[in-house]
Amino acid sequence: MIVFRYLSREVLVTLSAVSAVLLVIIMSGRFIKYLAQAASGALDPGVLFLIMGFRLPGFLQLILPLGLFLGILLAYGRLYLESEMTVLAATGMSQQRLLLITLAPAALVSLLVAWLSFSLAPQGATQFQLLINKQDAMTEFDTLVPGRFQLLRDGSRVTYTETMSDDRINLGGVFISEKKLDEKKDHGITVLVAEKGRQEIKPDGTRYLILDNGYRYDGNPGQADYRAIKYDTYGALLPKPDISDEITDRDAISTSELLTGEDSLRNRAELQWRVSLPILVFIVTLMAVPLARVNPRQGRFLKLLPAILLYMAYLTILIAARGALEKGKIPMGLGLWWVHALFLSIGLALLYWEPLRLKLASRRSASGVAHG
Repeated sequence: MIVFRYLSREVLVTLSAVSAVLLVIIMSGRFIKYLAQAASGALDPGVLFLIMGFRLPGFLQLILPLGLFLGILLAYGRLYLESEMTVLAATGMSQQRLLLITLAPAALVSLLVAWLSFSLAPQGATQFQLLINKQDAMTEFDTLVPGRFQLLRDGSRVTYTETMSDDRINLGGVFISEKKLDEKKDHGITVLVAEKGRQEIKPDGTRYLILDNGYRYDGNPGQADYRAIKYDTYGALLPKPDISDEITDRDAISTSELLTGEDSLRNRAELQWRVSLPILVFIVTLMAVPLARVNPRQGRFLKLLPAILLYMAYLTILIAARGALEKGKIPMGLGLWWVHALFLSIGLALLYWEPLRLKLASRRSASGVAHG
């Protein structure tokens, strides 16, 4: 029991540290991407942390299996390096028994991954998509930042305001440049400048931008055929927000809907993917235990790179098989199970190869002594 607690604690502590580092790296990259979208006006800066919170379960369901895999390699690699595993082996600790002990923390991780995969990750993906739908329906006034030029409408429109009221209705020092294009030719650029502007919302929800005391310029850069119009009041219809509640992301489909809803290839492939993640935890544990065995003279990181490549091959083939399953290129009866069977065989081969090799070597040695 003491050995069980000691080994489990080593694995779980290392797992927590590795998973935390991986989570910070992945979330930092995603946050920078969303921050760039907020800077360009595509997202409201106030929802960035909310978006990251909704994406967190989806990140964790993939990070935890990798964290467990690396945690076993690093924790047991240190024990081999410091000869603690040699002492345990002398007291009767076989690879099979070590695997059974390691399966206990792996079962906890598998249960957590199953909870994330079946429940929390789909809920987070649903809320994330609804939030993105709301962001797509925002008007320029919702994302406009005073004192900053912002690209809107896929870069065809640039808007600037020097000041903006707290209620985001009144503007001061307005500049708008819009490039008018169609499929055949360039219609030039329209530039609007105004001393001030305001947003008017009609009872039916229609929005208008009203500009006061300004100019409108129409023409093509580099050509003299431009037109300048001075106006006291200029009105423009703003696109009406259209908030969609439609959920199209497969990750956002609830597990209950996958079980009872439409029997499509996409839904069945997604369900198999969610079942695969908890299974993945046990198979990578089977592979990690023999891969963690190192010679103290070789160093603890000797097998780390090949082990990571093996894990990445497992996950890559699993993702590719899911895509092929959705397209009907793989029979649904075969599904993703052949990938698990393949790497289960690799794990069993790694587990029993070293004892078998040592046994054969001892037989050859004994045979040589007998002949001598």
